[in-house]
Amino acid sequence: MPNIDHAALAHALMPAVLKAGACLLDHRAQGVTAETKRDGSPVSRADREAEQIVLDALAQVAPGVPVIAEEAVSAGRIPSFDAAAFLVDALDGTREYIKGGDDFTVNVALVEHGFPVFGILLAPASGRLFATLGPRRAAAAQVAPESLAMSRTPQFHDIATVAPGPEGMRVLSSRSHRSAETDAFLSKFRVARQDHLGSSLKFGIIAAGEADFYPRLGPTSAWDIAAGHAILAAAGGTVTRLDGTPLTYLDKSRIGALDPFLNPSFIAWGRAGTIPR
Repeated sequence: MPNIDHAALAHALMPAVLKAGACLLDHRAQGVTAETKRDGSPVSRADREAEQIVLDALAQVAPGVPVIAEEAVSAGRIPSFDAAAFLVDALDGTREYIKGGDDFTVNVALVEHGFPVFGILLAPASGRLFATLGPRRAAAAQVAPESLAMSRTPQFHDIATVAPGPEGMRVLSSRSHRSAETDAFLSKFRVARQDHLGSSLKFGIIAAGEADFYPRLGPTSAWDIAAGHAILAAAGGTVTRLDGTPLTYLDKSRIGALDPFLNPSFIAWGRAGTIPR
């Protein structure tokens, strides 16, 4: 999709993202029954229904652009792709969702030549919504959870990352995947505060300047984080591997691997060059 119109794409997809969020809340209110996928991760009917809402919208808005979606891939449906593809995770944070937590998100990203260039991220339970509205323009909005089903595009305001304060970094870490390895890694830095959250919501919080740093020393999948990565990059941040090289996605040479969409460990930075140690 050359010369992408971020604002137009966000506007076109927003009703489906909001509808998917409403679907997740409806299922949670009725009670969630989870199954276990072959990889040991949980899945629910809500995952599949919300994903289908987004897939139907993408088929209308961007026909012909491949869509790589978590539950479709789990079912063995992996489209061929070249330079561009959408990545969809309509329920990131399923474990927290099943437990009744509020950190779960809806994620839609567009990746071109390995880099996420567009993203929408919605946290339905809190109504926090983030999107890219331009190549270097990230924005946020607040939507009342009870109004998600109305699917009206809300009023956005621009957001940007900030440099850490002299007292140290505000760190975000995974609620469900905390590890001694992560604690050892963080001991190298000056940390002012550490909060534990589930899902890709952490990327939006850093993009909005409310935190500085998110290290993930463990596996994630491309669809889990590409939307958040796009938003963070548009807000002035970056996502790197542990060696400092950019994190990229959809390497076609890995198709046929055990899990071709698995990410290496990474760090999401608000301002990479200003981290106090």
